Amino acid sequence: MPAFTNQAQLSYNGIITNSNIATGEIIEVLSANKSSTPETYTGNTPVTYIVNLINSGTTAFTNLTVTDNLGAYSFLPTGGAATTLYPMDYVAGSIRYYQDGVLQAAPGVTADPSLTITGIGIPAGGITTLVYQASANEYAPLADGSTIVNTVSVSGTETASTVSASDTVSVAAGPYLTIFKSVSPRQVAENGQLTYTFDIRNLGNGATSAGDNVQVLDTFLPVLSNITVTYNGSVLPVSAYSYNAITGEFSTNPGVIAVPGATFTQDPATGAYTVVPGEVTLEVTGTI
Repeated sequence: MPAFTNQAQLSYNGIITNSNIATGEIIEVLSANKSSTPETYTGNTPVTYIVNLINSGTTAFTNLTVTDNLGAYSFLPTGGAATTLYPMDYVAGSIRYYQDGVLQAAPGVTADPSLTITGIGIPAGGITTLVYQASANEYAPLADGSTIVNTVSVSGTETASTVSASDTVSVAAGPYLTIFKSVSPRQVAENGQLTYTFDIRNLGNGATSAGDNVQVLDTFLPVLSNITVTYNGSVLPVSAYSYNAITGEFSTNPGVIAVPGATFTQDPATGAYTVVPGEVTLEVTGTI
């Protein structure tokens, strides 16, 4: 709680006399807390932040400014001066503003590059809640164990000092897989041969494990006969997959597909991260 002091002077007949020093203390009635859901982030899913502003006093607060630094951190580029990077972007239009649980009109929002919310009020003895989303961008670290510390600050002419609250989200650990399928040739004569290629990529920070039970499943139409299956260029034994030559249903056995984790490199000049996915290739060749 901030303390303050005050001293007066008495002047008479050219004489100045100082008073004693009066000391007081400002009782802060404004507090804040911040939480997130989920408590992890990826490059694909936004994080929802919930900020509660609590007024334990008997007078309402008006026209407060709430600033979110969106995880700002200092970065020293090669051969340059220190700069600030912002690893999260505000999701436009996501703000919701409540007073004592009642939805209010959307406040003023500026996101360039930190988030500033203006015109916020808190009823006497009440709670104001701000809910909004932010997404990780190219400046967000993605290696296993990385975190983003996100701090919100509240200020205004009616506050004795700036009130702040922080929340930490951790990068989601484990694999994040995508699959792309292509066919070659695009035009094939009846009773001709074609190859389906499955490009499987891992954008996550962890390799797949046996417990992930990774499988490729497909139903080939037209049905293929006399299939050959290769994995990263090597022929798979028939014990590694199952195939129904009548229905065209195909699946690799759990654990046959193992995808390495992605690697992440931060550009020494810009601070942006480059993601190089782990990748494996499965090919199925057969006659239609």
